[in-house]
Amino acid sequence: MNTEILGVVTVFLLTIVLAIPFGKYIAKVYRGDKTILDSIFNPIERFIFKISGINDKKEMNWKQHLKALLSVNMVWFILCFFILIFQGNLPLNPDGNPSMSPDLAFNTAISFVVNCNLQHYSGESGLSYLGQMFLMFLQFVSAGVGMAAAAMVFNAMKERTTEHLGNFYNYFIKSCTRILLPLSAFVAVLLIFNGTPMTFEGKDHITTLQGDTVEVSRGPAAAFIGIKHIGTNGGGFFGANSAHPLENPTYFTNAIELWAQLIIPFAMIFALGFYLKKRKFSYVVFGVMTIGFLLLVIPTIGSELNGNPAIAKMGIMQTTGAMEGKEVRFGPVISGFWSIATTVISTGSVNSMHDSSMPMSGAMQLLSMMINAFYGGCGVGWLNFYIFIILAVFISGLMVGRTPEFLGKKIEAREVKIAAFIAILHPLLILAGTALASYCAANDTAMGYWFNGNATGWLNNPANHGFSEMLYEFTSSAANNGSGFEGLGDNNPFWNITTGIVLLLGRFLPIIGPLAIAGLLANKKYIPESAGTLKTDTTIFGIMVFAVIAIIAALSFFPALALGPLAEYFTLK
Repeated sequence: MNTEILGVVTVFLLTIVLAIPFGKYIAKVYRGDKTILDSIFNPIERFIFKISGINDKKEMNWKQHLKALLSVNMVWFILCFFILIFQGNLPLNPDGNPSMSPDLAFNTAISFVVNCNLQHYSGESGLSYLGQMFLMFLQFVSAGVGMAAAAMVFNAMKERTTEHLGNFYNYFIKSCTRILLPLSAFVAVLLIFNGTPMTFEGKDHITTLQGDTVEVSRGPAAAFIGIKHIGTNGGGFFGANSAHPLENPTYFTNAIELWAQLIIPFAMIFALGFYLKKRKFSYVVFGVMTIGFLLLVIPTIGSELNGNPAIAKMGIMQTTGAMEGKEVRFGPVISGFWSIATTVISTGSVNSMHDSSMPMSGAMQLLSMMINAFYGGCGVGWLNFYIFIILAVFISGLMVGRTPEFLGKKIEAREVKIAAFIAILHPLLILAGTALASYCAANDTAMGYWFNGNATGWLNNPANHGFSEMLYEFTSSAANNGSGFEGLGDNNPFWNITTGIVLLLGRFLPIIGPLAIAGLLANKKYIPESAGTLKTDTTIFGIMVFAVIAIIAALSFFPALALGPLAEYFTLK
């Protein structure tokens, strides 16, 4: 056990240590400063802008940023949808996998465009290699979009009074070429040398020691898995995701993949400090996020190590902890740590089955996505936290009887209304979707086109756990996470379409809101700091932000958690 905990602590601390210089590099990239990779990527970027006819030097306001962002995402969605519904007749399909149904293609295309990678299919049988490669492309660009949006907010926070907030395409391309591509290539090479396949050949036929002949799926997996984690996407090349021995062969690859999904979210917070030249502010933000993260991780690891009380009552020893749904080569500690890292960061990849986690672990996994503000995905993690900063500044200003100010700009009614709407939207999407699904299941509704049979047919577990499965699916969709309690039968029109709608709203409205707030504040008159200015780089302010997150985000979901994983936890006691 001590060795397992040491492994978790080592990966976590090493990531923090490396994230600080990497954050400095990211800040240089977005400022346009000279970096060591200029000689490699300058010609590539000039070529991309030349053939696309885009002027990357043209300054944009926040509305132009938003228009460009939404336009390119719409194009990618349309392309992906048609590739998936026709993939059975397209090249690079050596295993002869069929085309997707329209509702599944709708869900999958949206899911990968919005950086969620919610998968209602199994990779080995659900996609051709062409489909996998286009989804890999989306894993690059969806992460790049989130980072470009964060860079625009960085710029808005830095400038005193301006409408010019950089160029979306410049931020986007640099995010893909100078940050995502080198890191994902590095991870992919390490995976190849440790047993992950990278080939365009079809299934391999092998004979087992028992003399049975089996087919083993393979493909260009290593490249896919590299960007899946670096871009905080999480989509599995194989159905079992990173619990699959070819996606994640050893404890070493497990540590690499865990580091890969942590490094950019960590580094983006430090990049904020370097970009604004307010490193103390970034340390406060990182401190708040880390405290929240640890408060979720520690109960999860403890729960998994202690095992299942119901099994203990039968007199069965559980010296290795709760091993149902875990890989023996990893163990419960790093599996529990991964389950919180992947839900906090919105990666959504899994190295164990979350549906088999202990109830307290399931509650922490759900709460990670419900809060959706600790570290977060590439770029969008900061955007979510930015909303809570605006609310904290506003509430703090009211408490001391002063006009709220943030970095020299007055926070007024318009900005607060936008922030409040975005904060309320997240629980609305989750709880409304879960309520609809629960109503149908509770009444055993005949679903017709929406589901082949009555609604109880999509539940493989009754009572509290069945409710948790439905709650998890909508929570994962709204948080752009993609992991699931996979006891749920979700590949049907009801779940494909409802979660597809939640995916769209849960991705783009929380991007639109922070962009609008940042743009509005950037256009306001700068107010120099005075003795009465609320300082945002202090421990007091960090505590205030944490309190706002706890009150607005966490408590909104307590009744739902009480009906699901918490009720299940007490039934086992």
